[in-house]
Amino acid sequence: MSDDLILKQNGRMLEATFNRTDDCSVSDRMAEELSAALRTAHETADAVLLRSAGADFCTGRARNADAGPPDPEAYARRAEYDAIFGSYKAIRDAKVPVIGVIEGKCMGYGTAVASLCDVSFASSTAQFNIPEMDHNVMPTMVMSAVYDRMNRNAILWMTYSAAFIDAAQAMAYGIVSRVVEAEKLNAEVERFCKTLLGRPRPAILGLKEYLHSAPRMDEQGAIDYARSLHSMVNTAAAMKKAH
Repeated sequence: MSDDLILKQNGRMLEATFNRTDDCSVSDRMAEELSAALRTAHETADAVLLRSAGADFCTGRARNADAGPPDPEAYARRAEYDAIFGSYKAIRDAKVPVIGVIEGKCMGYGTAVASLCDVSFASSTAQFNIPEMDHNVMPTMVMSAVYDRMNRNAILWMTYSAAFIDAAQAMAYGIVSRVVEAEKLNAEVERFCKTLLGRPRPAILGLKEYLHSAPRMDEQGAIDYARSLHSMVNTAAAMKKAH
């Protein structure tokens, strides 16, 4: 584990912090380490809290310092992107909810991650963009994360323009859940996490499990899946409050 991603177990919360504070980018290695942590987070935690130690949440993806030049062959180069696509899948597939805390600039990979988090809080001063087209790079990596989080017009406006939007617009687009005044952000996140961790574990996991699969089902399948989970979770011993 590198020092660029800090993992800390805090009770039933796993705290993951991007710690590349020199430029606030996220390297492929950091993305791989985040994926590995998310795949096993449910073994020790009921939720994951993801934030950055730097002034910005994420200024984009960075290749590993020891990666060397990109392979000129497209087929060989495909594997170079596995860390990023794998981290998107890890957030989606994590059995526990991932809570994002967004401050400062949230660019490219950061915007993708913010949209994938199950609940995300943005400081009122945060800014979001998808800048790849400014560098003559087609942003389909980011688009693969946001395609079912944002509406089509919003995605294409952000990708074609590469312009920054403010936190309120990011919430309207579906990238974040809540916008909070900067000075109140930490208190609001702490309040929500306390509320979440006070919920019964079967319900915490069950809610994410349902929304992970139901949107891809037909109507009857989604109803039948809800009926099954409803019966299973609501009869769990952990759902019975102590009197």
